[in-house]
Amino acid sequence: MPEMSAASVASLYVHVPFCAQKCEYCAFYSEASSGELINRYVAALLRETDIVASDCRLGTVFFGGGTPSILNLRQWEQILQAMARAGLLGAKEFTVECNPATVSADKAALLRSYGVNRISMGVQSLDEQLLDRLGRVHSRGMVFKSFDTLRAAGFENINLDLMFAIPGQTMDIWHATLTEVLAMGSEHLSSYEVIYEDDTPLFAQLRAGEFDVDEDLACAMYEELVERAGSAGYHQYEVANFARDRASSLAAYTRDLPAFACRHNVNYWRGGDYHGLGPSAAGYIGGVRTKNWSNTQLYCEQLENGRRAIESREALSPLARAGETAAFGLRLVSGWPFEEFRRVTGHDLREHWATDMDQLAERGWGTRSSDRFMLTRSGLRFADAAAELFLR
Repeated sequence: MPEMSAASVASLYVHVPFCAQKCEYCAFYSEASSGELINRYVAALLRETDIVASDCRLGTVFFGGGTPSILNLRQWEQILQAMARAGLLGAKEFTVECNPATVSADKAALLRSYGVNRISMGVQSLDEQLLDRLGRVHSRGMVFKSFDTLRAAGFENINLDLMFAIPGQTMDIWHATLTEVLAMGSEHLSSYEVIYEDDTPLFAQLRAGEFDVDEDLACAMYEELVERAGSAGYHQYEVANFARDRASSLAAYTRDLPAFACRHNVNYWRGGDYHGLGPSAAGYIGGVRTKNWSNTQLYCEQLENGRRAIESREALSPLARAGETAAFGLRLVSGWPFEEFRRVTGHDLREHWATDMDQLAERGWGTRSSDRFMLTRSGLRFADAAAELFLR
């Protein structure tokens, strides 16, 4: 039976859990690829897509992973054709994450022909030694070649994803990487500090004393990122995200965001609903959070038996939901306009979170005006810690 909610859902996330090999830092659910299991996954995904299709009027679609671009042409054709039959194509923003090692002209052309109009490419670094350190399967040369391939296929909205504070990364290396990446002229840039997650090789190496974390260097790298991206014409609209603007399309979206901001991610940060498909994928519909099983075999078995592969459901109270929405929204540079927060959540930020806003302002992490609350530049650097205050 199709699952229905009170209103059509505008965002869809699809998790592709396969990679050529697991990266040293990765804590997302993913596994080394296997041809037969991938085919089984695709068949199960098509079943799950059919279940939610009638509940969707999609404005954004995002295929993440893992490495979605590891799927072959036939597998992508099956997925995209099924989406076409279900009326799920035509989203204003349709993103697919790609690894530079798995981009081909044929695959790029196929994706573009079905309405994929945004690519997020996991570059991470342009230093060969650091790529090896992270366990990446691509080389720096593949980054430039794949970028040209995507441009030739007609992609006019490309995100390049970087990491900083990588063990062994110096400021000179970071400066050189930024220089080369900014010269490529992508429409969007994402850059995240390395996070040491439990159960990753990088975390084990840190605990074993193989390297130390230099917080001062990480802060300096972040400042370098903000300065250099701004000078190159990118607008920082979220803690780790920078996008170019295009005046003609800006008014149609919102004055607080540049034209090439990732609309799918903005929906997360603004507390919007979304369906999540695939192993380990999370969904959020009407205040109810769901999470699929983080096990591809079990995911397939459940759907083969006609059931959603949902491991857990959690219904949030209205206040808890509003607190979570407040916390996520603070990641945006524009912060939370008070009236928009009231419209989205039904709660007043100035009533339930006045003490928290005051505390952040006293710390120099936040600033309050007549119409909104937002984090300062130093507050954005510690957005996760700031956001914890708003959770209920």
